[in-house]
Amino acid sequence: MKKAAATILTLLLSSGVCSAQVLSGLDVLQRDGFAQLQGKRVGLITNHTSVNRDGANAVDVLHAAPGVRLAAIFSPEHGFRGTEEGGVYIESSTDPATGVPVYSLYGKGKQRPAPEMLKDLDVLVFDIQDIGARFYTYLTTMGYAMEEAAKAGLPFMVLDRPNPIGGAAEGPVLDKDLSFFTAYFPVPTRHGFTAGEMANFHKANLKLNLDLTVVKLEGWQRGMFFDQTGLPWTNPSPNIRGIAAEVLYPGLGCFEATNVSVGRGTEIPFQWFGAPWMKAKKIARKLNKAGLAGVKFSPLTLAPDKDLYQGKDCPGILVNITDKAAVRALDVFAHAAYWLHRYNGKDFRMKPEEMRKMTGSGDLYNMLQAGGSPAAILEAFEKNNAPFRAAAPSYLLYK
Repeated sequence: MKKAAATILTLLLSSGVCSAQVLSGLDVLQRDGFAQLQGKRVGLITNHTSVNRDGANAVDVLHAAPGVRLAAIFSPEHGFRGTEEGGVYIESSTDPATGVPVYSLYGKGKQRPAPEMLKDLDVLVFDIQDIGARFYTYLTTMGYAMEEAAKAGLPFMVLDRPNPIGGAAEGPVLDKDLSFFTAYFPVPTRHGFTAGEMANFHKANLKLNLDLTVVKLEGWQRGMFFDQTGLPWTNPSPNIRGIAAEVLYPGLGCFEATNVSVGRGTEIPFQWFGAPWMKAKKIARKLNKAGLAGVKFSPLTLAPDKDLYQGKDCPGILVNITDKAAVRALDVFAHAAYWLHRYNGKDFRMKPEEMRKMTGSGDLYNMLQAGGSPAAILEAFEKNNAPFRAAAPSYLLYK
């Protein structure tokens, strides 16, 4: 246990990167005197991640901005303060600091702003930090809000923020017949877009009649990870606690469509996966021999204190990142799922439809069931997303 604790502490403390001086869209808007919002009644889609370089939340910044009236706040999954677990429905409320109404866009059966919430606004503004995986819901909230703004004839503004894991794309594009809150945009599992770029893509893809403005980042380049930006870190949701979890999430997050724990209820969610029945040592050896770039694997037994396998010792695998720019998280997942299927086939269970939502297609599940190799699965992914990769540059705002 002491060795496990030391390993976890090392992971949590290791960063050691030089920071650039990136300005978020909020920083740029503030520096320029809020010129684009002067005299306007603003509805702000936001949460705790929407901070400027000094750590002040966008709600407080806009509420204090001369000539700007913050008229409504809209909050996504995990709530305005980002403290709620995934899937927990949020009630609407009032912000005690400003007295502005907070409309939940993650209530039971309610993920879109209603017309009555928009009728007294002059502009709808989106400012939330995404993490770069299609099934993470913040950008779906943005997409839904863009559609409702278009219906209402309301201008829409994105205060852009970095894609925290860079601009690479991985995984299949979403199947055309899928449309869910966690499976909405026809982009790869790891999409490579910033919020502003996804807004450009979504407007074009749906041919929205929408007055869209993106207040661009300054100083950000596509190869940069969040810990190289100099921007303040806030956990985007309770179980994403650092850049390592963000880098691995587009792959390890797919385990949530299985009966394998992703470490919720441990100190390192989305950096470890395990189950009471897992043949972790054998699988770790196979993964280390697979030549997966930027990662090393080591067996580690943990007992989650909540969620799946609460209180049970789970042999599992710790994923150590050695070069985050080289990591392909979907490759990690495809190889791990393959060996789980081989070594723990009687116990390892995938939910076919949930897996299709997570990865974007039925390829992985179907090919594993048919005995397909990781190489064949990943080749199918690359073939699937090739048209997207060819088309994506037309939506990009940064090099």
